[in-house]
Amino acid sequence: MYRVPFGKGELTFDLPLDWRGTVVESKIVPPVEDVSAAVAEALANPINSAPLRELAHPGDKVCIVFTDITRASPDYLLVPPILAKLEVAGVRDEDVTLLCGIGMHRPSTPEEKVAKLGQAVVDGYRVSDNEPQNPDMLVDLGTTESGIPLSVNRAAYKADLLIATGIVEPHQYAGYSGGRKTLAVGAAGEAMIAYTHGPNMIDHPGTRLGRIEGNPFHQAITEAAQRAGLRFIVNVVQDDRKRVVYVRAGEPEATFKELVALAKTLYEVPVPQQSPLGVLYDVAVAGVGFPKDANLYQASRAASYLFFAPVPVVKPGGVFIVPAPCGEGAGEGVGERRFLRAMQDAPDVQFILDDARKNGYPPGQQRAFVMAKVLEQNDVIIVGAEDPELICSAKFHAAPTMEAAFAMVREKLGDDLDALIVPHALLTLPIVQPA
Repeated sequence: MYRVPFGKGELTFDLPLDWRGTVVESKIVPPVEDVSAAVAEALANPINSAPLRELAHPGDKVCIVFTDITRASPDYLLVPPILAKLEVAGVRDEDVTLLCGIGMHRPSTPEEKVAKLGQAVVDGYRVSDNEPQNPDMLVDLGTTESGIPLSVNRAAYKADLLIATGIVEPHQYAGYSGGRKTLAVGAAGEAMIAYTHGPNMIDHPGTRLGRIEGNPFHQAITEAAQRAGLRFIVNVVQDDRKRVVYVRAGEPEATFKELVALAKTLYEVPVPQQSPLGVLYDVAVAGVGFPKDANLYQASRAASYLFFAPVPVVKPGGVFIVPAPCGEGAGEGVGERRFLRAMQDAPDVQFILDDARKNGYPPGQQRAFVMAKVLEQNDVIIVGAEDPELICSAKFHAAPTMEAAFAMVREKLGDDLDALIVPHALLTLPIVQPA
């Protein structure tokens, strides 16, 4: 019996009798028993930085950029202790702005702000969303040497002290999320998000899952955060049950570097090589879970993360199975709607690839480009979606149950198959070990 997340619950299933199953999960690290105490310790002993009580001064304007609801960062545990340190330093509540780094996602709802920060914080402080399409709310940070236009939310740029929270985990473009990304993408303008998520960036061999060095995406967000003035971060690493296992705070570069090293020990999992070409399974079951499986835009990452692993885990012509209810359909934000429209309107996936490389695309539509690269070689079946017609209209396949999905795979590939089960595909980075 196998188990994968599904919404806030799970699905259980058995593989067909003639299939061989291999389960790959991130390593087990004891969770932090008292997260509040761990956050307090991190704030009291920041990495390569003075503590907040010395960085902040009476009369300072402070901006804290936090993650939106699509990220599982426990900001309700991170932000209140930061605010308490600022109060001790003499910063007035009215001089603090809490900025939700939505990137090109939809604006956060009042309920989501409360879930992210707690009712007391929402009631007592100014809380707003980034506005990536509002030029009046953005500051131009110039361009990088490679021509990337950089921008940031005006409230973040104008702050005397700029802080960000976040979660460090594998990320398809940045290598690892967290660190500077909450600010540099979450609080950026549309032009910057468009460029950093454009076809040239995604086609670049250095823009890879789990890769930091030589990654142009990572380099761009690092420079954007530096120009914006990011001075302090509080980030966590979580296990596949969203329990905090590490907390660090301090100067962004050094803190992120330490957390990535810790995250690698958790998320990067050796997989025995099955052939000279790599692992090459026939099918992979890629689990997601809440909140990422709330819409197709986010849930589809499970397939692309395994597809873009350092060494592919599914052979060309194989199948990814992604259990996801997708209660929000493709997603409700500008980017999610662009993704869906691109997937639905194109006659085939090759058109998506050719058009993107010739004409580019607006932010959000990069997910269509990424998934077209996956679908060019592999089918993707979404299991348990509330609107299977929408799934199929976006060039995926839909199945009501895991058993129905397996039947679809049998029809395509036959019997006697090798299956990889990755219960937490967004938190597991298969690393091939020589046989």
